[in-house]
Amino acid sequence: MIKRETYLGRIRPFIGNELIKVLTGIRRSGKSVMLELIQDELTAQGVDPSQFIKLNFEDMRNAALCSAEALHGEITRRVSAIAGKAYLFFDEIQEVADWEKCINSFRIEFDCDIYITGSNAKLLSGELATYLAGRYVEFVIYPFSYSEFLEAYRLMVPDANEHDAFNNYLRLGGMPYLGNLRYEESPSQQYLQDLFNSVVLKDIVKRNKVRDVDLLERIISYVFSNAGNTFSATSISKYFKSENRVVATETVLNYINYCVDAFLVYRVRRQDLQGKKLLTVNEKYYVADHGIREAVYGGAIDDINLILENIVYMELIRRGYDVTVGKTGEKEIDFICKRKSEILYVQVAYLLASEDTIRREFGAFESIRDNYPKYVVSLDEFNMSRNGYKHMNIREFLLAPEWN
Repeated sequence: MIKRETYLGRIRPFIGNELIKVLTGIRRSGKSVMLELIQDELTAQGVDPSQFIKLNFEDMRNAALCSAEALHGEITRRVSAIAGKAYLFFDEIQEVADWEKCINSFRIEFDCDIYITGSNAKLLSGELATYLAGRYVEFVIYPFSYSEFLEAYRLMVPDANEHDAFNNYLRLGGMPYLGNLRYEESPSQQYLQDLFNSVVLKDIVKRNKVRDVDLLERIISYVFSNAGNTFSATSISKYFKSENRVVATETVLNYINYCVDAFLVYRVRRQDLQGKKLLTVNEKYYVADHGIREAVYGGAIDDINLILENIVYMELIRRGYDVTVGKTGEKEIDFICKRKSEILYVQVAYLLASEDTIRREFGAFESIRDNYPKYVVSLDEFNMSRNGYKHMNIREFLLAPEWN
């Protein structure tokens, strides 16, 4: 089991206190394993496992507990048998009707430490904000970073060199379960396709009562194939019109929002660096895991530049940066990254194979008059840093503990 210290380090300060710990993220990103790692952490601190109450609400054996009243009764009964603090672990809590009322009641009634997971971004909106305002802390769990993938891959293939490992990461992505399949291509592709179907069916269609599933799949295909390109809901609507299918822009936007809420894709806004404002048109979208995109859509080799962008974007948000796409005049900067007082600028390229490419990638920084770090990241093995702008091989960039 990969320990995922990045997340444990963030969660650890909140272990044992009254704040409800909420773990969100795309289905099968490792939230359930994080609950197990937290339990290991508590056990190492001297907590008796008999104080743990663990329920997964996707397990049919717990179907009778998927209402607030039934769950409250069961937990009340079980907590009464525990001496000392109870530790409550609820996996995929959104399956429980009115769960937020139940969780709030536990917080008030019992001496307990509560951890919940869910696969929808709206888990923390609506009524939950009313019941638990200021009483929870959220942690988004992402698929494996390249560093985590490399650790898992080397357990399966101890003699693998870094080039082979990275090529497999490019093709398969970072969904944690792939290690159980020994990263073999055919079963891994099948698993990722089935995972995609599960996300679409359970977290998008069922949750949002989508009637036109064919339209949803077409929109997802469009977003996947254009990941990393700027476009708008209006441009998708026009695309369907060119195929003799009338689709309202609002419908397109709603369907994309459902995908964002399910953590399948991430929306990245554009920022005008000269006007110092966010732009409201032509956003970019990236896929939560590029391996899912490859399994469903294909074309990784043809779209290698966009795949590398996707990987870098996910690494940036995994490390806690707020990311926008920068526009400065006619030039675009792939990522403007902010974290507290830090600012970082990143350009991503496949290869710096010509002087024109080199001028374009490094030249994007020329109008930015500050001293924050500026990186060009590519697959090139040789350091091409110049004019105070840093160049890094993408593997080195992804494995670097910090960027400064």
